[in-house]
Parts: sequence; C-alpha cells; structure tokens
Amino acid sequence: MSERVVLVGYGPVGARLVEGLLPAVRDGRIDLTVVGAESHDVYNRVLLAEYAVGRMKRDGLDLAGRAIAEEAGVRFALGTTVVGVDRGSRVVRLHDGIRIPYDRLVLATGARANVPTLAGLERAQRHRSARPAEPTALDQGASPLPRGVVALRHLADAELVRAAVSAGQRIVVLGAGVLGMELALAAAEAGAQVVVAYHSAAPMNRTLDENGGRVLAHTAAALGVEMRHHARAESIVQRYDDHGQAWFDGLVCADGSVLAGDLLVLSCGVAARTEVASLCGLATSTGVLVDAASRSWTDPDVFAIGDCAHVADPADAGPDGRVPGGPSGLVGPGWRQADRLAALLSSGVDGPAPVERPGVVMLKAEGIDVVAAGDVDADPFSHSPGCHGPQVTVWTDPARGAYVKLSTVDGVLTGFVSVGMPRTGAELTLLFERGSELPADRSSLLRLDAPDAGTAVVADPFAADATVCWCNGVSAGAIREAASAAEPTVACVKAATRAGTGCGGCVGRITELLAREVVPA
Repeated sequence: MSERVVLVGYGPVGARLVEGLLPAVRDGRIDLTVVGAESHDVYNRVLLAEYAVGRMKRDGLDLAGRAIAEEAGVRFALGTTVVGVDRGSRVVRLHDGIRIPYDRLVLATGARANVPTLAGLERAQRHRSARPAEPTALDQGASPLPRGVVALRHLADAELVRAAVSAGQRIVVLGAGVLGMELALAAAEAGAQVVVAYHSAAPMNRTLDENGGRVLAHTAAALGVEMRHHARAESIVQRYDDHGQAWFDGLVCADGSVLAGDLLVLSCGVAARTEVASLCGLATSTGVLVDAASRSWTDPDVFAIGDCAHVADPADAGPDGRVPGGPSGLVGPGWRQADRLAALLSSGVDGPAPVERPGVVMLKAEGIDVVAAGDVDADPFSHSPGCHGPQVTVWTDPARGAYVKLSTVDGVLTGFVSVGMPRTGAELTLLFERGSELPADRSSLLRLDAPDAGTAVVADPFAADATVCWCNGVSAGAIREAASAAEPTVACVKAATRAGTGCGGCVGRITELLAREVVPA
C-alpha cells in the first residue's frame, strides 16, 4: 500500500523534494499531494531581482518539473492554503474545505519578508500568531502594503520594480544586506535613481566588518547609488493621485530628513512561515524545530525543510527554552535537506547528514567584487604574543575601492573579507574552503590583482576539487566532466549538474571555466 505524503509549499525547495520522490511515486510506493499558495508553477525566487532589473526574461525564472510530476501521478492543489492540521486524525484542512489525509506531512512553507515597524505600514505587518488566510493574503496583515511599497518576494513585486527601473524612477531601498545591495547596484546600472537607507554604520554589516562595508559604500556611491548610513526610518509619507489613491512618496528618517522616491523596496530580512506548525502544536522557535533528519521535535511523522526549518538538537535548548541557530536562509542547504528527506521517505533509511561546506557570501554586482566568509569581526590588535587566538591582517586602499582582511589561527584561514580584489577573493575562497594555510608572506596574495600579475596564482581556482557552485556543491571537475560529455555550454552544465540554477552567482565562473577548456580550432 502506498504511503500518503502531503507536501505543503511549492517553492524551489519543495520542488526539489518532489523531484527526489518521483521514482517512488512511479513505483507506487508513495502517493504524493502538493499544496501551494501560489497558482502558477514554481519559479526561482532567488533570481527575482535579476528579472526585476531586466537582466533576464520571465521564463528564465521557471523551474521545470510540474508536468513530469503530474505525469508520474503527483497531485497538485495550487492556489490554496492550509488552515489547519489534525495530527491525531492525520488530516490537512484547506481553506476551501477540502480535507487531505496523510501518513507523512512535509512543511516547506518558506519565509515571508519582514515589514518594519514604520508609521504607515502598521496594518501591513503580519503577526506569527495569525491564522492562515486566503492564498492571495498569505503574507498580508490586516491590509496589504501601501501602493508603491514592495518587498520583492513574489512575481507581482518584481513586475512593479521592473516597471520603475524601466521608467528610470527613483527607488528607495530600505536595508543594505546582500539582497538589498544587489538590487540597488543592478537597478542603478539599469538606469534607475537609487538610494539605500540603513541603520548601521556600513552596508552588509552581518557579512562584512565595518571597514569592508565602508569601502563597499564608497564604491557603490561611485557607481551611482546614494548611500545613507545611520538612517533610522520612522515613517512613510504618501501622495494622492487624481483618483484619490494614496501612493508612497518618501521615507522619513529620525533626523527629520525625507528620502523622496517613487517606489520603496523593503529589504529588511525574512521570517519563517510557522503558522501552520504552531496551530497544530508543533515546537517552533525562529522556525519549525526539526532534527538533522528534518523530523519535527514534536511529531515523528511531520518534517520541515527549507526556509521554514530550524535544524537543531533538542539537547541544545537552553533552560529558558531558547534554541540557538535558525533557518539558514540559503537555497543550497534547503536543497540538500530535500534530497536527504526524499531518500528517507522513499526507502525508510536515514542516510548520513549532509556536511555543509563553510558559508561563503558573494555579492552579485557589476563593477565591484565582494566576497566574505567565516570570522570577519576579529580585532587586528587583540592578539598578543603567546596567545592562541586569531591573527588578523588588514590591507586597504579606499580611494581605489580595495580592501582585504584575513583572520588566521595557526596559519590557517578562519575568516576573510575581500572587496574590489577579485583574484585575491577567489584565492582566499579556495584557501578557506580547503582549510589551507596561508603563504608566509601574506602580501603575496595582494599581488594577484596587480596589473602586472599575469596569470600566476598561488592555487588554481578551477582545480578539480574547487567548488564552483555553492548552492549545489558542484566542483570544477564535475563541470568539466559534464561539458566533455555534451556541449561546453552553460545551459548543458546546468542541465547535467544543476550548477548555476540556484542564486546564479556562479554563472560567470562557469563561463570562465568553459572558456578555458575550449581549444581554439
């Protein structure tokens, strides 16, 4: 008899699970039903900003697979939301009254954009205790966001940003994390007027140290983005059109300044959608609490993967009930959770937990190269002779937009920041991934970006074991094999290895690797 599996959520992570379960569906071992709030097919949400600024067409977002899944026997209930789960009866209740029985329930409900506590946005804030709503209001509070305010989490948001960019309008981006900076730089390059407002002293303060962030801000300003640091937003002001409709007109800051604009893009982080889990009594923290096998702490027949999943050991919970960590917020770990869970549900055998590679953050932007990983906040002057602590090396040239910071323990790289130094950044990424020791003369790394450096490097960034695609963990060697077995094109590599199908940040490196492999006729 088939095991009934219900998957709630049909984003990129949910789609990956469906793909992994297809052999068991075809064999009749699993009866799979997929519930999704959006009515259209799954698309790559990570690349919405690329579409919003006109760098890719709409079909470039699509993740194929639904037609194949339906042919295999998977049932889809899209454009609907779950309003309750009866774990005793093992039934999922939908907003339209339909009830779906299950043996195993998987939550891949993802995350929604945070709406900041600004005057004018109060009714748009959605509280975690709110019950699931109609599909069209899944991420809304008592009222939708005001006209001219978007969070860039859905296709409709991307269409509004795309129209503003095409018209060369003034866009205010609130928040200077990785996604906010990528959007701001790309929109400015496409011809929009862009201002970025952020509370901290420097952008990307969760990824870069302050000095690295300040160099980034200096370079972004040179590329046409107005950077407003220590800008504590308090409210929005609106204008009224000829039909009496209110539209965003400006962002008011604590110092009394008003950042005028035609569109406000909220880039203030995300929060896991945990309402369904909470309503049926599952343990939650910053996400649905699950173990390394993605199994709920509360119910062994319920699982959670992706942006809604908070992976932790129950033994790590503190006396106050707080649990360290939280959802990763990255598509790569979510995909690996989906792969492992598909194997578990298909065979009943729990395989080894995936070993997550060290997190490396790269900024996708033209005209500036930013990469960072590990411990970036170590103090250069805190290390004393005989102390077994990190040694920090810093080199900076703000006028030229260049900054490098290295943190090492016993000569091994434990963290780094590289801004405006693409070849040095690539070398440090490889050394960090391998846990290698740095050369005794640290200044030799800086020579990699010198005009007369030629092609000499300390290590080959395209060595067989070097990771090219971090989302899918694809090495340079695997890409070479895929290219040699078919045509040496990015499209063929994507189809064979999935490299480049996540955040898209590795497509340039894939292109460069393929160019090296092609022998001129």
